[in-house]
Amino acid sequence: MPASEPVHQHASRGLDHGAWVPLRIMYPDADIPVLQMSLPTHDPVRLMKLGERLRPLRDEGVLIIGSGFLTHGLPFLTDFRLDAAAPGWSRDFDAWAADALARGDVDELANYRANAPGMPYAHPTVEHYTPLFVTLGAATNPDEPGLQVIDGFWLGLSKRSLQVA
Repeated sequence: MPASEPVHQHASRGLDHGAWVPLRIMYPDADIPVLQMSLPTHDPVRLMKLGERLRPLRDEGVLIIGSGFLTHGLPFLTDFRLDAAAPGWSRDFDAWAADALARGDVDELANYRANAPGMPYAHPTVEHYTPLFVTLGAATNPDEPGLQVIDGFWLGLSKRSLQVA
């Protein structure tokens, strides 16, 4: 990713729900500074490089969060109960990603369009999946991405999340 990519600031825009929801749960008193970034691309390689450029911030105590559900096929849900059973495409995508994450197989994760079961139902659009690559790039060792600290489903969508080392 070129260092000279343009930056545009939306001074009047509040936090996107992808940032607000996890931060509201993690820091209910809203007592931390937050800088929200929009993704300049959905290309996993470029997003990994962006994460690598952010990595030194971790040494300064900055928390880097790549937010989005691991599956986000809202148009394909038929049961909108919070405890709804996960559709096959959501379960299959989640199991595939969990395995790739456990193995540190970033290349497999990056080739999700061709390799992931459940596509395109799991992600009719990919903005909820691709933040994962910024987080992986910010990891100390992306080949050992860290602990999968949240799993399970909500509305049938995978909530799998990881905490990077």
